Amino acid sequence: MAVNKVFQTPSEALKGLTRDGITVAVGGFGLCGIPEQLILALRDSGAKALTCVSNNAGVDDWGLGLLLKTRQIRKMVSSYVGENAEFERQFMSGELELEFCPQGTLAERLRAGGAGIPAFYTRTGVGTVVAEGKPTELFDGETFVMERGIRADLALVKAWKADRFGNLVFRKTARNFNPMVATSGRSTVVEVEELVETGTLDADQIHTPGIFVDRIVVTRSEKRIEQRTVRPD
Repeated sequence: MAVNKVFQTPSEALKGLTRDGITVAVGGFGLCGIPEQLILALRDSGAKALTCVSNNAGVDDWGLGLLLKTRQIRKMVSSYVGENAEFERQFMSGELELEFCPQGTLAERLRAGGAGIPAFYTRTGVGTVVAEGKPTELFDGETFVMERGIRADLALVKAWKADRFGNLVFRKTARNFNPMVATSGRSTVVEVEELVETGTLDADQIHTPGIFVDRIVVTRSEKRIEQRTVRPD
């Protein structure tokens, strides 16, 4: 008997998956490819003391910035935090815990967690504050620092297209962190712009297999622009 993965609303798709203190991995880069409607539903769930793993924290009035505004995030694991004044205020005042992670390392930590790899070694960050307190090892005369894979309690993903089994296709730069986030979650919920019947997608064009996806919801993207730049006439 086939399992129905399709839910009618983002709130329904998150029902039973949110609670205080969980780790949530969130796809996207800036405002590109973020699961914006699932973030809103997570905010409305009221879950607190969250650890959020994401490349960045959105902006003050969109993306994960909304959860910062409501003080639902206890800790951020991020590589870039430069677009959010509330993030800066909470961090500088000691209200928010922050774990900086180089961008490529963050992507690999998510990928490793999804692949069942508990840790790996990288040269990135050796000799900097990023490596403080972490084990190091010599390989071929070079020092490497150990980084832990990330396994999230809940993964929130934005895809362009999915079939009913959850096979995913991402569009252009919205692919960014989403494939790694999708595999890292013990439960993975995906919002998509278009849902098609299973078997419709070209198997060679699928970016994330449906075995990693637990729930799907079709949403309408607002496609906000993070920094609008125009040239003079």
